Amino acid sequence: MEYILYEQKGAVGIITISREKALNALNSTVLKEIDATLDAVNLDEVRCLILTGAGEKSFVAGADIGEMSSLTKTEGEAFGKIGNDVFRKLEVFPIPVIAAINGFALGGGCEIAMSCDIRICSDNAVFGQPEVGLGITPGFGGTQRLPRLVGMGIAKQMIYTGRNIKADEAFRIGLVNAVYTQEELMPNAEKLAATIAKNAPIAVRNCKKAINDGMQTDMDQAIVIEEKLFGDCFESYDQKEGMTAFLEKRKVEAFLNK
Repeated sequence: MEYILYEQKGAVGIITISREKALNALNSTVLKEIDATLDAVNLDEVRCLILTGAGEKSFVAGADIGEMSSLTKTEGEAFGKIGNDVFRKLEVFPIPVIAAINGFALGGGCEIAMSCDIRICSDNAVFGQPEVGLGITPGFGGTQRLPRLVGMGIAKQMIYTGRNIKADEAFRIGLVNAVYTQEELMPNAEKLAATIAKNAPIAVRNCKKAINDGMQTDMDQAIVIEEKLFGDCFESYDQKEGMTAFLEKRKVEAFLNK
């Protein structure tokens, strides 16, 4: 890997986009390496992922403008598909993904953050979809995920104006769950990931799938999705251990992902 670092700490995997000189901007190579890194995650051992950027200035400053500037219509659409395919893989990845946003999250950086399950950021983080100022639309899911997360009116205002927002406003509108100092960001991301990783893995995965799939349909179909994923948890070792521990008034010995 040229631009992606991957580290496993117990049941938590940490993916770091490491192209610091370019503020971790996304080019074709970075996108392909993120895709390959996700494929290589050991899902038998890892129960939660953290995605972050190298350095203290930028999470992901955006897509690589130099690479995009000379694209034809066909090539532009193809580049959009590359990004969308990777971000969608991240969004539906079986285990939860936490974005630890340590600075600029603009354009593709805001879009990859929105593909994660949970977003937390440092107090120097800056968010935005500035594409209209470059003569293009957001191309990696920004027009779809931003309104789903913060509401139609705020999303349209951000996208139409291309205006950036700071961490406190991102928290106010619900784009991020929490704001920390730069020093506190990764320790808190790891603490959150470890808390998730301690819970029953089958149950956590099924919760993610139930939420993601259910939000794409109406309530009548959504509750059927939940019923099936709820039922799927039964007869597992983890369900039996969790409920037995509760009834015996003791702590769970271990969830074994089976």
